[in-house]
Amino acid sequence: MDTVYYLSTCDTCRKILASLPKNDLQLHDIKQQPITEKELAHMKDLAGSYEALFSRKAQLYKARGLKDQKLAEDDYKNLILEHYTFLSRPVFLIDGKIYVGNSAKNVENVIAALI
Repeated sequence: MDTVYYLSTCDTCRKILASLPKNDLQLHDIKQQPITEKELAHMKDLAGSYEALFSRKAQLYKARGLKDQKLAEDDYKNLILEHYTFLSRPVFLIDGKIYVGNSAKNVENVIAALI
């Protein structure tokens, strides 16, 4: 089933979801229903790495001084599983493809995939 992993309290996520054409996406609020290790592993398989799913914009990234550390793939994985803000949002899984983040180009690609 096509799914979007998002944060319902995120204005950007809400704006993107509202801009999409009518669809049958399953909504997965990552704050209310944390991502499982299995779900994250599937995302990683599609994205190529845990780093590709990781958000450096998270306040915890700066607060913990992570920008000054050399992080490995396992670090990215564990941080995403530990706290939802480390996942770059939204993440769309549509027809076996993954679309990560809120860039304009990414949103265009999601809209094209849904049409």
